[in-house]
Amino acid sequence: MQLKSTDASHPDTGPSKAAIPFLEIRDVQKSFGGVRALKGVSFAIEPGQIYHLMGENGCGKSTLIKILSGAQPADKGELLIDGKPLGKLTPVAALAAGIETVYQDLSLLPNLSVAENVGLTQQLVASAGKLARRLDLGRMRQTAERALTAVNLPTNRLFLSTRTDELPIATRQLIAIARAIASDARLVIMDEPTTALTKREVDNLIGVVDRLRAKGVAVLFVTHKLDECKSIGGRAVIMRDGLKVAECDIADHSKTELAFWMTGKVLDEARYRDQPALGDDLLAVDKLSRRDGFTDVSFTMRRGEVIGITGLLDSGRNELALAMAGVIPADTGRIRLNGADVTPKTPAAAIAAGIGYVPEDRLSEGLFLEKSIQENIVMPVLDRLRNVFGIVDGRRSRELAERTIADLQVATPDVANRVQSLSGGNQQRVLIGRWLTINPKLLILHGPTVGVDVGSKDTIFRIIQRLADEGMGVVIISDDLPELLQNCDRIMVMCKGSVVETFEAEGLVEETLYRALVQETTARTGQ
Repeated sequence: MQLKSTDASHPDTGPSKAAIPFLEIRDVQKSFGGVRALKGVSFAIEPGQIYHLMGENGCGKSTLIKILSGAQPADKGELLIDGKPLGKLTPVAALAAGIETVYQDLSLLPNLSVAENVGLTQQLVASAGKLARRLDLGRMRQTAERALTAVNLPTNRLFLSTRTDELPIATRQLIAIARAIASDARLVIMDEPTTALTKREVDNLIGVVDRLRAKGVAVLFVTHKLDECKSIGGRAVIMRDGLKVAECDIADHSKTELAFWMTGKVLDEARYRDQPALGDDLLAVDKLSRRDGFTDVSFTMRRGEVIGITGLLDSGRNELALAMAGVIPADTGRIRLNGADVTPKTPAAAIAAGIGYVPEDRLSEGLFLEKSIQENIVMPVLDRLRNVFGIVDGRRSRELAERTIADLQVATPDVANRVQSLSGGNQQRVLIGRWLTINPKLLILHGPTVGVDVGSKDTIFRIIQRLADEGMGVVIISDDLPELLQNCDRIMVMCKGSVVETFEAEGLVEETLYRALVQETTARTGQ
């Protein structure tokens, strides 16, 4: 497949040259050791426009936004704001210039309240980064109320005073976006802003972005989700291997074309399930309940079956996943695996029963970022690797890690490297590989491709299908409807803690599945 790239310099496809861009990026280059992360990237960002910075993990996107936010200096090239070259760009200087970044890890202060997290940046910039003076708490609260209203979050005193680490990840995501709004930014950079959001919350975010755009604020999304990019509109800036390979109006090109520019490969949206041969009964969940989570959830699955579970944020799907993994045990009900009662009360009990669980947030809940790839992979089976003296056998440990990364196509020169050195897609494969070391009978994948590029998604989907073909039962908890449709045999829809509908995935279309989510919620809430 050959596609012709369109660039902003083309007179028919580039942005208007009449106005001076808010931000111009000229020939920006950056290397780490002998690795060239950016090889000369140039493009312009105009006020009131929406841009999507797209590309596979490792293409240079993260490095570029760190340079734009002042977190890292460029080796070569220059940045101009309103046509004037910038000098040394620090994080505070970037904020003062009107550049606000919402990172994928949110960068919230967990021990501070919602109001403090939202309003602190504004006062930080006003004091040139020095907060030795007394904070204006009244002004901070007013700033937070205004910004939280813009993202449709509560503004009552209880919510404002709540510590952010006590809130769900989706709420924290919106708080981070509210912080950007509060700073009166001229450019808001959002790194994977919809990772933890349901479709309804994504629609809310799109409304927020439309209001920012109407005020002349530019928005730069860093994202892998092509469907959302198409629905939001604007311009795509596509990177591959440290270079900008294309820039175009996103409405003018198909998802297939965009994915080709990102990966250099043709990826389609066909189902990965191809006439699966299912075995006998593997799992029976019987009237599983947990207070304030879910009620009387029952279902069965067969060996080699892939079941998807979806629902809105308060549907109980997340709590169900945690209960099946023994992280937050159910109050009543039973889980039977291979005919035996294995209802787990702890994660260790789930592991012993042959249940593997890949959590929703690999950075804070899954991986030990400071540890090596090898240590992350062998963590659940250390006892199995100990010698007669009780010491972990380093040779066997390394061999197991190397077999795992080869099996899951993890791109790394050495398993001794820190896991944080890997791209998001490779980190996710390491996390999946960790739980494959226990030889699970049942693998629960909670958001298996969150923050993963389209090429890595394809690899992970093929891994899921291979595991199912080998007889493993796989449960996918996700609000990514295309992901479920491509990979599952059946899809269960949850609402307010109950399973309200179950679909055969073969032949099911996304509109039908989404309608089930919305209609059930509307019926139960009376909206």
